[in-house]
Amino acid sequence: MASDGVRKQFWKRSNSKVPGSIQHVYGAQHPPFDPLLHGTWLKATPKVPTTPVKAKKVSTFQEFESNTSDAWDAGEDDDELLAMAAESLNTEVVMETANRVLRDHSQRQEQHMQEALGPEQKPKPAAEPPPVPGSDLRLVKSVSESHTSRPAESASNTAPLQRSQSLPHSVTVTLGGVSDQGTPSSSALSEREASRLDKFQQLLAGPHTDLEELRRLSWSGIPKPVRPITWKLLSGYLPANADRRPSTLQRKQKEYFAFIEHYYDSRNDDVHRDTYRQIHIDIPRMSPEALILQPKVTEIFERILFIWAMRHPASGYVQGINDLVTPFFVVFICGYIEEEGVDVADVSRVPAEVLRDVEADTYWCMSKLLDGIQDNYTFAQPGIQMKVKMLEELVSRIDEQVHRHLEQHEVRYLQFAFRWMNNLLMRELPLRCTIRLWDTYQSEPEGFSHFHLYVCAAFLVRWRKEILEERDFQELLLFLQNLPTAHWGNEDVSLLLAEAYRLKFAFADAPNHYKK
Repeated sequence: MASDGVRKQFWKRSNSKVPGSIQHVYGAQHPPFDPLLHGTWLKATPKVPTTPVKAKKVSTFQEFESNTSDAWDAGEDDDELLAMAAESLNTEVVMETANRVLRDHSQRQEQHMQEALGPEQKPKPAAEPPPVPGSDLRLVKSVSESHTSRPAESASNTAPLQRSQSLPHSVTVTLGGVSDQGTPSSSALSEREASRLDKFQQLLAGPHTDLEELRRLSWSGIPKPVRPITWKLLSGYLPANADRRPSTLQRKQKEYFAFIEHYYDSRNDDVHRDTYRQIHIDIPRMSPEALILQPKVTEIFERILFIWAMRHPASGYVQGINDLVTPFFVVFICGYIEEEGVDVADVSRVPAEVLRDVEADTYWCMSKLLDGIQDNYTFAQPGIQMKVKMLEELVSRIDEQVHRHLEQHEVRYLQFAFRWMNNLLMRELPLRCTIRLWDTYQSEPEGFSHFHLYVCAAFLVRWRKEILEERDFQELLLFLQNLPTAHWGNEDVSLLLAEAYRLKFAFADAPNHYKK
């Protein structure tokens, strides 16, 4: 009888950790999950005899998520840093770091001895080489400096110590100032970019481009030099066969300018006057103003939008379509201008033949995008209405507190999320972030029509702290319509996309799961 009691007590305690219990693990073929860095997760484990355990009933997604082991929380950043350190550090770096630590320790010991002996018995300090101005001897030598010679290191006062391997502070001191923690060194960053660029160039140089492999590479961002050709391939504008591309470009460009000859003169006719007038009003409201307000750019945008409206009478021109022209035009024109920023680009110096090609390419790529989301712009915009409703249901399951907070203050999702769907977040993010976002959208199946929903959900939950702090309808709505993303960069967009992919993995194949 005693043994029976012991058995009952054993099964009563910590039944969630009983051998053989199941824990779901999310994975993803796209970043942020990288099987090369996390191959240890896939190692076989010894089988343990399973014991039937009564599963706990999960009533909400929050409870399900709290009881789930998530691959995104498995410390991949630490693995990446360790892999980088093991690959880049050498014996010279380790010895230099050890010598600095010992020298610093001995100096502190001498100071304590001097204080204890008094001013009369102080020994003469040993001669030390003068430190580099603005440096800190406690800093570990960076990975980027491991390939430079020591005389060059001591002579250079301006080369920043971009990456420290051991400082756990929020900022790291550099020779040139202060930088955010986790900011990779310029040389390390350039090496990674050069490696990625080389992979793209090798893939694109073949006679037939593997589009699936191109999508896999592009999910994490596309290097600027190959972004124009990559976007044209991923959008379906250019064929995968390299030999057919020149003839395809020539034929499509010729076709576009035939449309202009046929339709554009009718812009002042009574039946089309309102459409052209609305386009003419909307273009100056676009950003970046320094680019859009250049006369040649304004004319190009007017032609593209008017021709598209004439070729698609089911929807015609709708406000919001004009914003979708900008990323394509900026990506394609940046291949022909030397300026770093598009805000300072002078399009008047670009040859007329190049502008014609860019205009035609922009029109066709934008048309390919809109073919997948045209129900967003037909009468009553049913596509947007449906997506906003799906967003509301999704948020109610992944963050019920935020959803109830919006309901309590009578904030309707249509009041802020309509623009998110209509403009694909272009009014919420800087243009550089939109371009990075579209790299992934074009890599995802139905990226603009389907994956965008999960990006919007992740985007809303990203501001949950600020949302829950607002206790007034007007302030809450103003915040949601003017989110502070001006400082965002590629890292912020990558985190947003990673969270969106996690949500897609959980809900895309189970649409009823986000319905209460």
